[in-house]
Amino acid sequence: MIAIIDYGVGNLFSLRSSFSAIGEDAVVTRDRDRIRSADRIVLPGVGAFADAARKLSDCGMAEAVREEAAAGKPLLGICLGMQLLFEKSYEFGEHEGLGLLKGAIRPIAEVIPAGLKIPQIGWNRLHLLRPCPILSGIREGDYVYFVHSFYAADCGESLIATTDYGAPLTAVVSKGNVFGCQFHPEKSGSVGLSILRAFCEVNPC
Repeated sequence: MIAIIDYGVGNLFSLRSSFSAIGEDAVVTRDRDRIRSADRIVLPGVGAFADAARKLSDCGMAEAVREEAAAGKPLLGICLGMQLLFEKSYEFGEHEGLGLLKGAIRPIAEVIPAGLKIPQIGWNRLHLLRPCPILSGIREGDYVYFVHSFYAADCGESLIATTDYGAPLTAVVSKGNVFGCQFHPEKSGSVGLSILRAFCEVNPC
């Protein structure tokens, strides 16, 4: 069973529908016992980093995510959920993340050419840098769907794939049992479903 963390932020039910489409049982929950009994965890998220981090902490889910990740349970962060996996964010100030991955979240405006629209919204190609279990069915150049104004920087030890939006931007990260996608697999058609299916096949550490 997959536990989709409910902390008031994210495309919870479209995610659950995507798992249902590949024949996987997923529940939207903030119940610690259900999270503890789940085989794997998904941390979704849309919106502002500081608000999401506060909500995650206030409902006790930050501690739960850290504990389950430390125990070796497969964890997938999606969009803002991926950004929360890092040490900190510089989105309108400086804010602490979960610290499961080294790196910081910074504005894409710092690295992309002037004139490109912010946020990056729409389909873009993946550039694969290293093998990763959740990308086992993905080919170089496959398209996925992005919506973001910030990206993960200084994350070389976990960087798996990038996308080009006038500059290389982090698209997929992975370290041990912790995975993250800046894009939305649940909005990325068959490619996204392939990533979710592969995540469901990852063995606990």
